[in-house]
Amino acid sequence: MIDTLKERKTSLAAERAGVIPSGPDAQQAQAVLDAFAKAEPDGFPAWLRTVRGAARTRAGQLGFPTTRHEEWKFTSIAPVLQLPLHPAGKMRAKITRKDIERFTFGLDAYRLVFVDGHFWPDLCSLPEKGHLQLGNLPGHMASSELEKHLARHAQTDANFFTAFNTAFFQDGAFVSIAADQTAAKPVHLLFIGASEQAGATALPRNLILAQRGARLKVIESYASLSDAARITNAVTELALEEGAEVEHCKVQQESGRAFHIATIQAVQAKDSRWTSHSIATGARLARNQIQTLLNAEGASAILNGLYLGDAGQLIDHHTVVDHARAHCESHEFYHGILADHAHGVFNGKIFVRQDAQKTNAKQTNRNLLLSDDATIDTKPQLEIFADDVKCTHGATVGQLSEEAVFYLRSRGIGAERARRMLIQAFAGDVIGRIGIDQVRAQLEEMLAERFDRSAE
Repeated sequence: MIDTLKERKTSLAAERAGVIPSGPDAQQAQAVLDAFAKAEPDGFPAWLRTVRGAARTRAGQLGFPTTRHEEWKFTSIAPVLQLPLHPAGKMRAKITRKDIERFTFGLDAYRLVFVDGHFWPDLCSLPEKGHLQLGNLPGHMASSELEKHLARHAQTDANFFTAFNTAFFQDGAFVSIAADQTAAKPVHLLFIGASEQAGATALPRNLILAQRGARLKVIESYASLSDAARITNAVTELALEEGAEVEHCKVQQESGRAFHIATIQAVQAKDSRWTSHSIATGARLARNQIQTLLNAEGASAILNGLYLGDAGQLIDHHTVVDHARAHCESHEFYHGILADHAHGVFNGKIFVRQDAQKTNAKQTNRNLLLSDDATIDTKPQLEIFADDVKCTHGATVGQLSEEAVFYLRSRGIGAERARRMLIQAFAGDVIGRIGIDQVRAQLEEMLAERFDRSAE
C-alpha cells in the first residue's frame, strides 16, 4: 500500500515515464541545458539551488521527448528543435498599459504582468497589504511557503519540460490567500510574448496557494505582441488546503508561429474544490499537461477544456486526475473544434488508488471536425485499483449534424449562419462554465469573430 504523497507521486511518475532516450535526442537536450546553465541567475536560496540542480540532472537523463514515447506518440516537437533555443532576455523597448489592454478581458482585477517571462511591475495592479499576497517569485524567496511548496508538486521524474523549467526558471507569479478569506477581485496573471528573436524561450513558474477555507479566482493568460517563433515553457503549481476553493482559468492565445508547452499541477486537501478551465486557441503547437492529486477525503475537481485549431495547428491536452483517497469526485468536460489541417490530441487518465473507495469520476471528450483534413487522436483512460467506485469515460468524434442544420434552415436561417450557431453552441457548453463574467463574455465574442472569419 502506498502511504505517503512522495511515494504516490514517484509511483505515478514511474508508470508514465516510458523509455529514457539516448543518442541524438539526449545529446541535443544536453547541449541546450548547458547553454541555459550559462544564464543561471544568482540569489536563489540553497534549498532551491539543490532542487534546480537535481531537475537539471533529470532533464539531461530524460532528453527531449519523441514520438517513441507513449505520452508523446501523437505530438512531435521536431519543429521546436529546429529553432535556436536560448533564454528570452528582458525587453528593452517600452511596453505600455495601452499595448496590453486588449489582453486584459476588460477585467477589474489584481494583475501581474510578465513580458517574455520577466516581471514588469509598471504594468501591474496590486492589492493593498492584507490577506492576499501577490507578487513575483524572486520578491518572495524569504517566504517559508515557497520552500514548502515551490517545485514540490509538479513532477520532474517523467516530464522533460517540467524538469527543464524547474532547472532554469528565472521569474513567475506568487499568489497566496490567507485562511477563510475571499479575494475581493480575481487575480490575473498575464504573460506576454514580445521578443522578435526566433527560439527565444520563456520559462514562467507560478505558485498559487489557498489556505484553509480560502476562496480565489485566477486567470492565467498567454498572448503575443510579435509573430516570432518563440517558445513558452510554463509550470503552474497549486496547493489547496482544507476547504479551499480555487477557480483557475487558463487562456492561451499566442501567435500562430509560437510554441506553447505547459504543466499545471494541483494538490488538494480535505473538502477542497478546484475548478480548471483550459482554453487553447493559439500557437502552432500547444501542449497542456493538467494534473490534480485528490489527496484527502471530500476533495473534488472539475476540469473543463476547449481547444480550437485550424491552419495546421496542433493542440494537445493531457490530463491526469489521481484519486488517492476515498470519497472524492472529479468531472472532466473537454471539447475540441478542428478545421482545415488542424490536429487535436486528448489523452485523459483517471487513476483510482486502492485506498480511494467511493470514488465518483466522469470524463467526457467531444470533438467536432469541420473539414475532411482535420484529425483528432483521443484516448480516455481509466486505471482503477479500488472495488467500490463509480467511474465513466467516453469520447466522440463527428461533424456538424445535417439534421440540425436543416432544422435551422427550415426556420429561415441561412446555411452559414446555421453552421456558426451550432459551432458556437458546441463551444459555449464549455465557455459557459467559466465563473468570471468578463472573461466568459470576451471569449464568447472572440469565438464569434473567429467563426465569422472562417465562414468568409
